[in-house]
Amino acid sequence: MPHGQSGPADLYREFVIAFMLHNQSVADRLGLQTVDVAALILMEMRGPLPVGAISAELDLPSASATRLVDRLERGGYVRRTRSPHDRRAVIVEPVEEGMAAYHTAAATSERHLGKVAGHFGPEQAAIMLEMFTHVAAAYRDATQELRGKPT
Repeated sequence: MPHGQSGPADLYREFVIAFMLHNQSVADRLGLQTVDVAALILMEMRGPLPVGAISAELDLPSASATRLVDRLERGGYVRRTRSPHDRRAVIVEPVEEGMAAYHTAAATSERHLGKVAGHFGPEQAAIMLEMFTHVAAAYRDATQELRGKPT
């Protein structure tokens, strides 16, 4: 396709750029790094997690995950607690006030995305959610491949 004309690949790239810029602006608003925001989202989805699980889910070396948790703890977003099942294990859990700050920062995108959702019916939304599932898996596989790890 000639330069300046948008095909499907370019439209998708526009989406990726907009998404990356938005994540960076949320992180900037909170005084965090984008990977820190990813960890908050991860804990919101999965609940409290050991540092090792955060490391594995975000594909971070353990020292980087520890520094990430340190930043989140200093910022009041999470706290470390002992596992009720294994007192040697440390669990990282979100702090309500910190998550409220995240939700305040994310409210703008939620409002704009809510407007988008009004353009699609339930069947279309189900197809898009299935697509997101496959796109997320593809990006995770590509990430592993780029890092030289088997998928």
